[in-house]
Amino acid sequence: MDLELRNFAKEIIVSASKSSGPGGQNVNKVNTKIEIRFNINSSNILTSVEKEIILEKLKNKISLDGYLVIVSQKERSQLKNKINAINKLNLLIFNALKIKKKRIPTKIPKSIIEKRIKDKKNTSEKKLLRTNKKIDF
Repeated sequence: MDLELRNFAKEIIVSASKSSGPGGQNVNKVNTKIEIRFNINSSNILTSVEKEIILEKLKNKISLDGYLVIVSQKERSQLKNKINAINKLNLLIFNALKIKKKRIPTKIPKSIIEKRIKDKKNTSEKKLLRTNKKIDF
């Protein structure tokens, strides 16, 4: 099942609190800061292999009790912050489960190797000429 088609909304815990930053009196009155908690170990949406991958790749963002915690307080609206936090969660999980291509090392062309050796010889000759030059008065 594609990751884009899965709905994590049923398994997240959303809480709101007072936000810092711009907003005037709105900051003191309205809880606009959103914190999303997603328990990876108890998730029914993710397979056990996916859980292992996420736990390994996102270990710095996961709390000791196994929750992936995401906070959003960028916007002045609670709804916009909630949407922003859910998008962050989806992006984090999607990027963690993305399989990276292995890099195929390329062979260095002979012409490049020859040019490097030629340049080194030229530099060496220059330095030799500098040391052997003696000015007699």
